Amino acid sequence: MAGMRLSRRSGRAALALVASAFASSVPLTAQQAHRDVSPTPEVRKLVLAGVSKAIDQDELRANIYTTATSCESVLFALVCKFSRWRALEKREYLNRQELQRDVLRIRVFYYKRGFRETEVDTTVTQLNEKQVAVRFDIREGAPTLVTDVIVSADSALLTRRRMRQLSYLKRGQPLDLLKLDSMRVGITNELWDRGYADALVDTSSIVDPVVPNHLTRVGDVVITGTDKISPTTVRNSLTFREGDLYRRSTVLESQRNLYESNLFRLATIQIPETFDSIKTVHVGLREARLHEMRLSGGFNTVDYVQTEGRFTHYNLLGGARRLDATVTVGNLFAHQLNGAGIFHIQRTDSTITGNATDFLEPTWHASVQFQQPAFLKRPKNSLGFGGFAQRRSVPAVAIDRGYGGNVTFTRTVGTRAPASLNYQFEVTRVQAGDAYFCVNFGVCDTTTIGNLRQHQRLSPVLATALVDRTDVPLSPTRGYTARVELEHASKATVSDYAYNRLFGEGALYTRFGGRRSVLATHLRLGFVRPFTGGNDEIVLHPRKRFYAGGSQSVRGFGENQLGPRILTLPHGYLINARTTSGGPCNAYSDAIRFCDPNTARDSTGLNPPAVGDDKFTPRPLGGTSLVEASVEWRFPLFMRNLGGAVFIDGAAVGERVFDPIGGGLGSIRDLITGTGAITPGFGIRYYSPVGPIRVDLGINPSQAEDLVVVTEVPKNGRQVIVPLETPRRYSPYGDGSGISRLLNRLTLHLSIGQAY
Repeated sequence: MAGMRLSRRSGRAALALVASAFASSVPLTAQQAHRDVSPTPEVRKLVLAGVSKAIDQDELRANIYTTATSCESVLFALVCKFSRWRALEKREYLNRQELQRDVLRIRVFYYKRGFRETEVDTTVTQLNEKQVAVRFDIREGAPTLVTDVIVSADSALLTRRRMRQLSYLKRGQPLDLLKLDSMRVGITNELWDRGYADALVDTSSIVDPVVPNHLTRVGDVVITGTDKISPTTVRNSLTFREGDLYRRSTVLESQRNLYESNLFRLATIQIPETFDSIKTVHVGLREARLHEMRLSGGFNTVDYVQTEGRFTHYNLLGGARRLDATVTVGNLFAHQLNGAGIFHIQRTDSTITGNATDFLEPTWHASVQFQQPAFLKRPKNSLGFGGFAQRRSVPAVAIDRGYGGNVTFTRTVGTRAPASLNYQFEVTRVQAGDAYFCVNFGVCDTTTIGNLRQHQRLSPVLATALVDRTDVPLSPTRGYTARVELEHASKATVSDYAYNRLFGEGALYTRFGGRRSVLATHLRLGFVRPFTGGNDEIVLHPRKRFYAGGSQSVRGFGENQLGPRILTLPHGYLINARTTSGGPCNAYSDAIRFCDPNTARDSTGLNPPAVGDDKFTPRPLGGTSLVEASVEWRFPLFMRNLGGAVFIDGAAVGERVFDPIGGGLGSIRDLITGTGAITPGFGIRYYSPVGPIRVDLGINPSQAEDLVVVTEVPKNGRQVIVPLETPRRYSPYGDGSGISRLLNRLTLHLSIGQAY
């Protein structure tokens, strides 16, 4: 296969070193059971001296037995560092036999990575009667360098570009045997995926050609281990058939389909080790439980008591058909718990629903979803459909009732590349005050609000395509992801809301600046164009608008706080305010619109103080277009499983409708015309088994801005919204100065999972 011309700097007794190392030691996993149980001496400090930047010191530490006492968890790192509380420490003790073997382990570690002349000395220093410090003095020596990498293969099978991608060894680098083996496996898998499962790739000679041998095809498929699941169901999950080329990609995809069905605890696909063009494929299975039921409950101080029940049948009517039924009930015991103890009191308001206690009634959500895999006996197809109904409430603000159904067709067009077409029919009715529709729908006239209070149908058709080419699911280091959505709603889809919506996002990951450092970039683009719907009104539902700001967006802002916004202010703060002409404000009639919110007062009485910006509540309206980009550099920190990051996020949320046909290229400016900002920041990540636990601090450099203010006045027994004619000069950072104003510009985000 790969021929390599190497420099003639050979290792001293290299074969003897490798042989002695493996003869005198056992795998590290087996060694863990033989650690000394004697309490002395304890290893308080471990030093690896002489390790160059070419070697990952954390990886080297993981390959030796000797280690130092450390903190049980990164959460207690500061406590362990500045206190002597031994209960939080994981104690490690010196084993002198394993210390001698560690010298060989280190030399083998370096040998595999191209350093053939490495020498290691050890020093054990007594700290006190029961504690020691261990030091490894490593003299790496000059590495054996690769002077050239030559791959001899048929260009019809492997192009030069593909070979460059598979060549992990580069000219001028140390001869890393691990990379060499990865090259061999990569080329073998590449040929297997082209149907040459018996291809030979040999790295023993200086120049050796790749021998693809013969094309291999699938012969008999033998299925074992099924009891309640029929062999036909298993075959429908396999993406290969008798006579097909035997490819690695179809084997992996078939195995993934078997696991994703949740019908099997174990699924293996193997072939006998025979040099034959016809391969007998053995599918070994171990069945799992076919039913699953979960009950859970909890409470919080706003929604009182909640409970959820979930039932799943993984093989309904056979054929791996799946049924999911979910029921969630909240607001339980609200009448009894309202304002009691730790529970917040909900303000009852009869002006919205006619009944002051409607907001204390139970909320609920029920759904049933059915999925048919291998639709039309095609493993790459699936069909799902279901229905739902719900009652949701926002205390003293709105009650949202709805029901509907959906149907989705999905086809896997490539490895980790599904495409789907979805239709959802939903009928909603929102009971809320005028302010809710003004803030959330951007509609403030009473006629349109009256129409929105009736039953409304939101029924879009959505086409989605996704591709994932990353190497690690939770925290990628290489590759890319991309997603595109096309959505349409109109009278033709039985929808009262009419719009066309396009959204796309992508992320790219690459190694940068070190072995475990990653440069991640992210881009989101979207625009939506509403038009006249079923009620002859141009109204865009808030769920279909674009928002920016938050832990997975522009981190210098709070959730959805970047973009068009308005301010809301209780009318009581305008009682002692002045009009723009300097006269007194009439806060009890429609004339309140002439009041100047910049002169609002905190309370009645003599010399009431001016109202600060904290009394104004910013409400995001969303936009009709979005351009968002982010760059983040992720790097390791001094502790294992702990990393840092610095980032720059930016976005522009447009307020104008994008017209890609009539406006020509000049209309592209509309896509980024609106509210925008660029915010830097930094953070730390703890890489836990469930994903990175992320803490980010975004820095918001934005200045004060003029925002429209909306208030309410009582009229005919209900609250009526009134926009003020004078905007408010609003700064979310307050009126402080110095360090307090700087701290106010920091936005804290805590979440699980990377931002993208």
